[in-house]
Amino acid sequence: MQSGLTLIETLVALVVLSVGLLGIAALQVQGMGAGRSAHYRTHAANLAADMAERIRSNPLGLDAYAGSGSDNRCAAAAGDGLDCTPAQMAAHDLFLWDRAIRSSLPEGDWDIQVDSGSVPPGYRLEVSWVEPRHGELEYGLSIRASQ
Repeated sequence: MQSGLTLIETLVALVVLSVGLLGIAALQVQGMGAGRSAHYRTHAANLAADMAERIRSNPLGLDAYAGSGSDNRCAAAAGDGLDCTPAQMAAHDLFLWDRAIRSSLPEGDWDIQVDSGSVPPGYRLEVSWVEPRHGELEYGLSIRASQ
């Protein structure tokens, strides 16, 4: 009767163990990528919801949300803020939104389409970003804002 392991048995066990560890490492990398992707998607959804609330709180801004943003200091600290028109407030909202998207999403960008002919007016908010291995991704939200 022979006891102990032969060299071939040891090598086979080592190969099986190595394949298992490589599989675990691949799953870890894939899980980290999925977590990052989920984080970006959640962030894009939150940013779109934030802009939707800004639009709803400024219903007279209407078509100004299809324009470009500018820092009008409309949301400055109490006492420092300017009296802004709805269009200026919309431009300021876009400025803040653009800054948030570009700073928190990789190659983040946005677009807003306004359907001012419908009652109530409709808005299509789109937030896009680029992820390695997935390319450009986009989150869209359609809302109606009563005047």
